[in-house]
Amino acid sequence: MKTPAATTIIRCPNCGRKNRVPSVAEGRPRCGNCHRALPWIVNALDDTFAEIAEKADPPVIVDMWATWCGPCRMVSPVLEQLATERAGEVKLVKVDVDRAPRLSSRFTVQAVPTLLIMHHGKVIARQAGAAPVEVLRRWFDDAMARDAQDEKSVGRDEDVA
Repeated sequence: MKTPAATTIIRCPNCGRKNRVPSVAEGRPRCGNCHRALPWIVNALDDTFAEIAEKADPPVIVDMWATWCGPCRMVSPVLEQLATERAGEVKLVKVDVDRAPRLSSRFTVQAVPTLLIMHHGKVIARQAGAAPVEVLRRWFDDAMARDAQDEKSVGRDEDVA
C-alpha cells in the first residue's frame, strides 16, 4: 500500500485562503479558491529528495541549512520571500543537513547555508552563505538565463549532428 504524500499548508498570498500543497505533484500548485499560483515550499530528507527536488517540474532552489546556524535563520525568510514572489516559477526545498547526512555528503556541503539551483535534476548554480533578497533574485535569474542559453546550445548541437 502506497503511503500518502506529505503536504504543507500554504496561505495564498493573493486571497489568504489556506491550501494543502503536496510535497510531490505534477505541475505547479494553485490556490483552490482564487486559482493563483502558490509558493511551493517543502522539506526533504535523504530518502525523499529525489522525488521532491530532482523530479520537480519547475526549477528548484535547495536550501541546505541547520537549526543551529544563525545565517541559515536569516536567509530562510529571504528564500521564502523569493519563493512567494516567484510562485509558479520555482520550488523551494529545505534540507536540514543534520537530518540528511547523505545529501550533505553528496553535494559536498562544507558550510551552511549552502544554496543550490536545480533544473531538470541537475545542479546549475551553487552559493554558500546568506545574502539579501536582491542578490538571491539576481543569482536565480542569472542561473536560469545561463541554463536557457545552455539548452539552446544543446538544441543547436543536436540539429547539426
